[in-house]
Amino acid sequence: MSEFNKDDYLNDLPDPDQAAEGAASAAPQDSAKAETASQASSDEGAGAAKSATEGETPANAGAEQPSDSSSDSAPSDSEDTLTPLGKAKKEAADYLEALQRERAEFINYRNRTQKEQERFRQHGIIDVLTALLPALDDIDRIREHSEMDDSFKAVATKIDKAFEKFGVEKFGEKGENFDPTKHDAILHKPDANAEKETVDTVVEAGYRIGDRVIRAARVVVASPQDR
Repeated sequence: MSEFNKDDYLNDLPDPDQAAEGAASAAPQDSAKAETASQASSDEGAGAAKSATEGETPANAGAEQPSDSSSDSAPSDSEDTLTPLGKAKKEAADYLEALQRERAEFINYRNRTQKEQERFRQHGIIDVLTALLPALDDIDRIREHSEMDDSFKAVATKIDKAFEKFGVEKFGEKGENFDPTKHDAILHKPDANAEKETVDTVVEAGYRIGDRVIRAARVVVASPQDR
């Protein structure tokens, strides 16, 4: 939906100044009409005077003359110069502007709600993962130190894939560079062959969701010897 611009929408409404110019151009015609009416009134007055002289009573002798109330009327606002169509368009523009404000507020509310739902979902995954960490560590130890039969290996694989489906990533490998932001060094041991700190042994694997580390990998670090 394109952005609504109330000013552009109302550009085609009659300009109060143009309406005033139109009224000014009509003034000569009104003046001519008034002059004609004045002449007719003068003729009627002359006829009434003649009738009074002859003893006749004019037909409008007792009628009240209408008072001129035009001088008491207040000047009209610019909206009074709008045509009915212009007033309807202005009212429609006001309603559309208010509707777009409400729509923007609803979109912001919907985005906040979606972010909150995603955060609650991630918290639930973290709670389940944290509760299962001891079992996952036992599975890793069995993989490393003993042979796993096919059935147990199939179950362990299903567990890994289930966590991958929810965005859980397992990390921590022997030989990778030591990174204190994702590795928890439980021991540093000198190594004559090490040129920089590297992971020598993974005691417990690390887990993260996106950029958030749920648990750092607990490792033994091989450090260069001082020479």
